[in-house]
Amino acid sequence: MGGNRQVCQMTQPSFQWPNNHKIAVMVTVLLESWSDGKAPPYSPMTTPLKPGTYDRAGVTWASYGVRAGVWRIMRILDQHGIKGTICANARSIELIPDAMRIAVANGHEIAAHSYTQDALMAYMSRDEELAMIRRCSDVFVTHLGEKPKGWISPVLASTDHTAELLAGEGFLWHGDYNDEDLPRVVQTPQGSVIGLPHTDFADNRVLRQSPRAYFDAYKDTFDYLYANEPGSLINLTLHSQFGGRPLVSSVFSEILAYLKGHDGVWFPRHDELATWFGGTGIEAVPYAQRFFA
Repeated sequence: MGGNRQVCQMTQPSFQWPNNHKIAVMVTVLLESWSDGKAPPYSPMTTPLKPGTYDRAGVTWASYGVRAGVWRIMRILDQHGIKGTICANARSIELIPDAMRIAVANGHEIAAHSYTQDALMAYMSRDEELAMIRRCSDVFVTHLGEKPKGWISPVLASTDHTAELLAGEGFLWHGDYNDEDLPRVVQTPQGSVIGLPHTDFADNRVLRQSPRAYFDAYKDTFDYLYANEPGSLINLTLHSQFGGRPLVSSVFSEILAYLKGHDGVWFPRHDELATWFGGTGIEAVPYAQRFFA
């Protein structure tokens, strides 16, 4: 927008969700497992152990997600009549296949999230990435009867090859994007995938704060977008090992109730949103295109 061209703010946005919905909310549930003996780097234990020491507290803290957390989150979603997307490490599916089959039966989507949370795509060669994607798909087929439609990399650490490999393996969507507010078509030499934006504020941001900060962050974001930016998208994200604990899940339930209390809010699963967007023929929806002429 150079030169002397005048830029005027639009009175009506150029992008709309289906059925005149004012705002879309995707619920992302992360179900994570680490390699044997490994613990997440953000374990709530504040006293560091000597290097090489087995972190029993951290390991058991992380296992809460598969033992209890994801079950509680599923129950809360069902109570509110909302279908979410559970992004599961394949190892988590192997540990609790019955839970994942129940989730599917209740209408939730299960998406791939590498094999374990410490299996980062950024550390892999192209061939290793492809092998990892196929390994995860095989776990889905074995335990759930079908391949996943979507993929989010652990810590969003994808590579220049990830989207292409996912397209080549028939994936519908790829959720490692934080540079746009809305979905876009990602073209690759092996076809396209729908790029879905993740979030830069998940439940673990309040690990050592009050869970009320989690509620306030999403409420304030929703209130602003609902009043000022129709056609917006919120990715409400929480981790089973942390957000599945009563301390946070109680607030998560409160957020869902608040959002459902407003008219014109659409709660699509990731695959539903990606399928709809892919059918519009739109390649991307930059912010400037939405609100400026």
